[in-house]
Formats: sequence, C-alpha cells, structure tokens
Amino acid sequence: MSEPFEIAREFEVEAPPEDVFAAVTTGTAGWLFPLEYEPREGGAASGGATVTVWDPPHRVTALSETPGGEYGQLRNQLDHLVEPRGQGGSWVRYVHSGIFVDDWGDQYDGANRHTDFYLHTLRQYLTYFRGRPAVFSAADGPAAAGAPDALERAARALGLPPGAAPDTEVEADLPGAGPTAAVLDYRSPYFIGLRTADAMYRFFGRNHWGATVGVAVHAFAPGADAAKATAEAADWLARAYA
Repeated sequence: MSEPFEIAREFEVEAPPEDVFAAVTTGTAGWLFPLEYEPREGGAASGGATVTVWDPPHRVTALSETPGGEYGQLRNQLDHLVEPRGQGGSWVRYVHSGIFVDDWGDQYDGANRHTDFYLHTLRQYLTYFRGRPAVFSAADGPAAAGAPDALERAARALGLPPGAAPDTEVEADLPGAGPTAAVLDYRSPYFIGLRTADAMYRFFGRNHWGATVGVAVHAFAPGADAAKATAEAADWLARAYA
C-alpha cells in the first residue's frame, strides 16, 4: 500500500551558508555520495529528479516522480533550507518527503535512521574537511554480511574496543589503510563512523533492512583513487565475513 512520508531535521553548523550550500549541491561526494544538480530551476538532478527550487546559497529542492514505483517510491523530494546565523554559522532545515510503495514501516525506519547518519557526516565534513575535494568509493558485503550480528562483526574486524563511545580515539584496521589512528565519530546498533586526518569511513548496518553491511569511504588525500579504494573496501568486507 502506498503512503506518504516526511523526514525533517534542523541543526546549526559553524560554516557560512555559501559553504553549506556548496556541500549539499556540488560537494556531496564528501559526505553522502556523488549527486549532480543543474544550477537552475527546471534543471536536471541525479536520479531523474528535477530542480524545483534553486536559490543559492539559501535553498535547493529536487523532486523525482516514478509512477512505476522504481526504488520503492512513487515520489521523492529532497529540500535543503539554509539561513545565516551569528558568528558566521548557519541554520539548516532538511526535509526528505515522498510516497513509499510497499513495506512502509521498514522503508521509513531505514530512511529515518540513515538521515541521522548522513547529516552527522555532513556536519563532520563541514567541520573537518570543508571545501576539500573528495573521492567517494563504496562496496557492499557478501551474503554473510546480512546476518543479524553483521555490524558487530564489522566492529570486531575493525578492532574497536568493546563499548567504545563516540569521540573516542582508537586504532582501527581500516579498508586499504590497515591499523590507523582514528576518531570513532559515530556508533549505534546501525552505523559506525570513523574519521582520520584525510578520510571518513562509514559502515552501514543495512542487514537490519534486508540487505548486507556496506562501507563508504570519503577520501580527501591528494591522489586518492576511487577504483582502488572500492576494491580495497570490497576486499576488507570479504575478509571480515569469510
């Protein structure tokens, strides 16, 4: 049964509106995954969407409609509103809305929890890597990475100390890097986020929603290679779930 949904978040960040707007339009590889927006109302956006509002640096909205129910949706809209705050910061309101086709509760739960993780990663990007070119890579784990305890297995493969809390400094066995000093910037039963001096590593517990654990890497080091990083992430996952 098709039903509408809306997921809204508001937050403040110590970055000017121009930098926030750039991050959510041209810099998405640094915190989400690569998206493209033709910079005008009526322009094309990734995923077959259309730009319905283009008002830099204050607002951007993109809408896609899929009557065939592709990706489990009939309608999908992303809206970012950015306003200046004192001391050079910004207030951001993010709204993801649309119509899910089936499994509304499961889809909403997954989208809702992913929203918190993605927006946390956006704030990390704006705080630590703002304006730096990013290379994005991602891989999904094998069938064994769909087990109920799959994200916990990833935590063990990373070598995270039991009970390590967010903002803890750790040494983690990272894809393509091996044991590396990092900050555990996010930890929940659904996601793990680690930040190093030149990259962010995101581990997604999509086993909770019928898929497998995946990893995304946002690399900011000069010369970062997306194909190489993708292969390294896939190899790490294969070893973690062997």
